[in-house]
Amino acid sequence: MAKVKTKPKVEKAKEKGALPFTKRNWTWLGIGLLVIIIGYIALARGSITLAPILLVVGYCVLIPIAILLGEKKKQEEKAPKPEELSVKKS
Repeated sequence: MAKVKTKPKVEKAKEKGALPFTKRNWTWLGIGLLVIIIGYIALARGSITLAPILLVVGYCVLIPIAILLGEKKKQEEKAPKPEELSVKKS
């Protein structure tokens, strides 16, 4: 039996049009949610300076970073392969 090659989850997600979330994305999202929760706790305690700063940073900086952060591409993928550089002689 021949082995069937399966595509990585990231490639499947790109084909479907979904955002590929990696561990790095989830980490940033968790940090953003933590900052937002701390901001609401500070707001409940009556802070009028710290709470808005934390909420703006959480909603306007950290959450968008988590969504827009792309995967790291390896140098190998960027550099052309030696086979591609050589010209085939007929």
